[in-house]
Amino acid sequence: MTTTLEPVPGGPPGDDAADEDLARARKEQIGRVAAIFVMPFLMVGMMIAGYLFAMHAPAPNDMPIAVAGTSLQAEQFARSLRDTDPDAVDVRIVATGDQARDLVFDREVAGAVVLSDTGTATIYTAGAAGASQSSTVTGLLAPQVLGQGLDLVTEDLVPLPEHDTAGLAAMFMATGLMLAGYMPWSIVLSNSPELLRKRRAIPLLAGWSALIAALVWFVADPVLGAVEGHTAAILGISWLAVFAVGSVQFFLTRIFGPMAVLVGMLFVMVLGVPASNMGMSVHTLPSLYVTLHSFLPTAATGEALRSVLYFDGVELGSHVLVLVIGAIVALAAVFGVDAIKRRKNPDAPDPEITVASLTAGPRPERNWVRYLTLGAFPLAMVVMMFSIMLGAMYQPAPREMPVTVVATTVDTAEQTVAGFEQSMDGLFDFTASESLGDARAAVQDRSVVAAYVLPSAESPAATLITSQAAGMSQQQVVTMTFRQVAAGMQVPLTVEDIAPLPGSDTMGTVSMYVAMGWIMSGFMLAVVGNSAAPAAMRVKSLLPISAVYSVFMSLVVWVIAAPLTGAVDGHFPQLFGTGLLAIFTTAMFATFLTRLFGMLAVVPAVAILMFLGVPASNGAMSIFMSPEIFRVLHGVLPMPAAVESIRSILYFGADSVGPHLVTFGIWGAVSLLSVVLVDRFRSPGQPPAVPDPSSQQVVVGSAVRE
Repeated sequence: MTTTLEPVPGGPPGDDAADEDLARARKEQIGRVAAIFVMPFLMVGMMIAGYLFAMHAPAPNDMPIAVAGTSLQAEQFARSLRDTDPDAVDVRIVATGDQARDLVFDREVAGAVVLSDTGTATIYTAGAAGASQSSTVTGLLAPQVLGQGLDLVTEDLVPLPEHDTAGLAAMFMATGLMLAGYMPWSIVLSNSPELLRKRRAIPLLAGWSALIAALVWFVADPVLGAVEGHTAAILGISWLAVFAVGSVQFFLTRIFGPMAVLVGMLFVMVLGVPASNMGMSVHTLPSLYVTLHSFLPTAATGEALRSVLYFDGVELGSHVLVLVIGAIVALAAVFGVDAIKRRKNPDAPDPEITVASLTAGPRPERNWVRYLTLGAFPLAMVVMMFSIMLGAMYQPAPREMPVTVVATTVDTAEQTVAGFEQSMDGLFDFTASESLGDARAAVQDRSVVAAYVLPSAESPAATLITSQAAGMSQQQVVTMTFRQVAAGMQVPLTVEDIAPLPGSDTMGTVSMYVAMGWIMSGFMLAVVGNSAAPAAMRVKSLLPISAVYSVFMSLVVWVIAAPLTGAVDGHFPQLFGTGLLAIFTTAMFATFLTRLFGMLAVVPAVAILMFLGVPASNGAMSIFMSPEIFRVLHGVLPMPAAVESIRSILYFGADSVGPHLVTFGIWGAVSLLSVVLVDRFRSPGQPPAVPDPSSQQVVVGSAVRE
């Protein structure tokens, strides 16, 4: 018997199905590669745009000020203050000086001025409510007082303690608690979704909150000494903060799934940090942030800690109430959403596992190993961020800050230096000079922070040559110090700023935020690509993708900094080219780490590039006011190279970009060579150089998405 096969229209059997599978595979691969660009664009764009918009040029904005004195005195002073800048102040006239002081202590006003019948005006501030706020208040009120011919007296009602001279303890504690609250759930969702069941999740969150609270207190108090006492209150606030933010994030995962991390980051970090009133007064930001300050958890946590540490618990209840309400409402919403989903689909399974293992190896066979790794990931991030950042910056003080002393002769300058070294031992590194031109050039090229020019027969006043654009914090230190020196010498002092900051960067932090955009973009390429499109991360495709990506993200960061927020004026070719190299370099380094550690590479990558890089960058705080180790790292790490490159381009004619480009080149070349070597010498029995995940799961810093 003979069987005849009839031809199938359109081609051999199975061709249509094969073509459909191939088309789906191609679309999936395109989607995976697109994710490499989309996720960093969203996360970096959101973070950098938010920070630059809020903080690139802070200025008083309806800052509440109390005025006390006789009725006529107070009315005239308040009118003069409003007429000078109506948008800057919100003036409240009170009957007595005691009322004005109480308002400052209760933090209902940022500052107060009390006018006396004897021609004296006393400005009251509270340094513990924010060092930047106190200086802003004094800067607003002092010219008015002096302009009216009054004698000026200043008094800090609540000064910062010696163990936290920068007032940053509460800020970094709050930031660490927020990170611990919103970060873990997205990782749980991708790796161990069975833990998201309420009967497991809520007890786990309670225990996690207790662990984080204990660690934050332990690092801040016994280890660093950044806080003293108030142990029970700190533990309670910290536990509540993590539990409340974790509860809200738990709800967001129910609604947004893996994308909940972006929503959480938006409210907790992008909007929450500027609105917290911790690092920068909320009354110097756009009015939106005053509203956000009243209900966002970052602000509630920071203000609650500040209240306990410095203000005898005043207004503590209102901040705690924000956290309590947030936790209750979020958990109630979780129960409601789950009930609705259960009615629609009673047999719905747990979400799909999309990251089988956080390491470069296979998924652990034992649950306890997997859970231990799962917990260690966010725990390491929180502990490193909090301990390194707080440890680096909570007690800023000049340490061998280079200053040149100029006199008509070298002998005179050396004699003066010898006297300064006895009275300011260890604070400054003095050099003697008789050349004013050389001293000014040294300030210009940032080899010294300032030059103090002694009075002479031709110039009876002393002169301090500084550079604001080289670093606001160091300029403030040398200016304050040498005003006192000149007063002790009984000579007038003239301050010459050879590189003042523009109105678009009044705090000098734009270079740091732009650098953060570059560095974040670089390491996110590796982490996103390793998970979303692992095939694209093989060396033959890694280089072209990284090149295109670096061009794209460098352009994105410049657009945000320049036309979008106005923080940068021009300099496109230099910033674009330097940013491209910085992003590519960081991407190569992070790629090497992902080859070794898989998704856990996020921990060392963020630690080296951000947690160590920011204190060493000379951006937020002068490198001469940080511990010695960060001065060493300043000449080594990519973040300092990025910050100093941007500063040089924006304010110093790109005079020192070359050495920083060399730094990027070395990091990039060594990292790329390391990637090639790891891929070549990995034995067949070891995990593959690039994993083959079952989905487009992406872990980015403290973020995870599908």
